[in-house]
Amino acid sequence: MALAATGSAQGDSKTYQIGSALKRFTLIDLGFVQTKNGNFQLQRSLDPNSPYTTANKLKMTVAKNLDKFQLDVTTGNGLKAINIFKTDATKENVEQYQYWINNLIERGVIEAK
Repeated sequence: MALAATGSAQGDSKTYQIGSALKRFTLIDLGFVQTKNGNFQLQRSLDPNSPYTTANKLKMTVAKNLDKFQLDVTTGNGLKAINIFKTDATKENVEQYQYWINNLIERGVIEAK
């Protein structure tokens, strides 16, 4: 999936867009890391018990000019996008996902569309 003006994780019924007042320092404060090509990337574990396990991850990339993004929930190694909304077995992952999304909304990184 490429960077786009709007997006959501696979299976999420809500669509998001980049916050209208997003600044670089907000991304850095939240733990985004600048990649080699200048984009900003965030990876957060969706395991409610330990952030250090190889559980499913929230992975977000924001373009270097802050106008496009990509949002995915991936497997522990970060290579394959998955849908955590379709089974009860990943209910705790969905709660952690909602926590991180709400944090990104509160800080103005993304907005609900």
